[in-house]
Amino acid sequence: MVTPLKGSAVFIQHGEPTAVVNSSLAGAVQEASRSDCIDKLLAAYNGILGVLQEELFDLRKERADDIENLKRTPSAALGSGGDEIVSDADAERVVEVLGAHNIRYFFCAGGRSAMASADRIGRLAAGRGYELRIVGIPQTTDNDLAGTDHCPGYGSAAKCAAAAVLEAGRHAESLWPREACTVQEVAGVRSGWLAAGTGLARRSPEDAPHLIYVPERPVSLAAVARDVQACLAEFRRCFVVAAEGLRNERGEPLAASGGAAEPLRAFIEKELGVRCRANRPGTAVRAGMHFASLTDVNEAVEAGVAAVRKAVAGQSGVMIALVRETGPVYRCSTGTMRLSDVADGARPLPGNFLNAAGNGATDALREYVKPLVRGEAPLNIGPDGLPVYVRLQKRFVPKALAQWAPAPEKAIR
Repeated sequence: MVTPLKGSAVFIQHGEPTAVVNSSLAGAVQEASRSDCIDKLLAAYNGILGVLQEELFDLRKERADDIENLKRTPSAALGSGGDEIVSDADAERVVEVLGAHNIRYFFCAGGRSAMASADRIGRLAAGRGYELRIVGIPQTTDNDLAGTDHCPGYGSAAKCAAAAVLEAGRHAESLWPREACTVQEVAGVRSGWLAAGTGLARRSPEDAPHLIYVPERPVSLAAVARDVQACLAEFRRCFVVAAEGLRNERGEPLAASGGAAEPLRAFIEKELGVRCRANRPGTAVRAGMHFASLTDVNEAVEAGVAAVRKAVAGQSGVMIALVRETGPVYRCSTGTMRLSDVADGARPLPGNFLNAAGNGATDALREYVKPLVRGEAPLNIGPDGLPVYVRLQKRFVPKALAQWAPAPEKAIR
């Protein structure tokens, strides 16, 4: 039997936020508030940086309705910063802050760098004899974390990205012959999950996207020209989706900075002599709570709840994983993955999710994505017709330590 561990909890949001990262926060905070083991519920303001600077606020002093409505609020309500733990001094400072506030439960939501930081903190705390239970909550639109079938945040982003392609494709169709080609960039520096997910929009051969290019399948500009030319011959127009981190046949990024859309647009216009438009939806896709997937919101909440339950039950050094159950009806349960395996791992787009030419989504990809984008998350709509999103009051707790003075040191490994 696991000995109950009494103490406070801290909640951290780290890195690029998703539409549903606050849904996980709400689930975790509500579950933690029901635990007899957990005293204070503290939030770190702006990710790991908030711990380093000892900027912690009391979530028990937030309105219960506001915590509930976080499930309908996009981006990171706590602030997500993005800094990793990179030095011995920083890691020592984190453990010192945790000890000063008797924090025994550490919940970190984010992607691979978040899990790497959490793993480092856990190892250092264990080495110092400080009892701490750390559980990671997956959150990334890139969907590239090892050990989980999919990541909270991906379903909503894929839904928004596919809908944007569906609508922009119809817009481009209406402009022919004035514009024959459109290149729509989709987020993904190392991962093509989001770009491939837009293939869900192609219900018929005429529908966008006609071509999809992802980082996992490097492509030559000569091949792009042939693909676009063939598409123009068949449909008299071409709609291209390109992941921002698209690489050429030598494995080099198509653009040194700024993404793939503009270089592809300029190349297509020059090489094929047709008018081409470049679109970059950007963070509108990542933060699109107005069109979030209900499946995604519900699973994000469950991931937060599961994180607290695992920690209270004695588990530590793990990330919550979403497990797709077998069977004709989509069901998803939760499991765990070691933080160290997530930090050192990756999950590239499977080969069978792209066609043989590497420029289009397959039925296998569509069947994978469909259940993740289903349902519409409920929204609170204001009298102005726009969604109403929560802004936490952030009542900070008194600091117990001297001001943090960062100093560069050798990174922890």
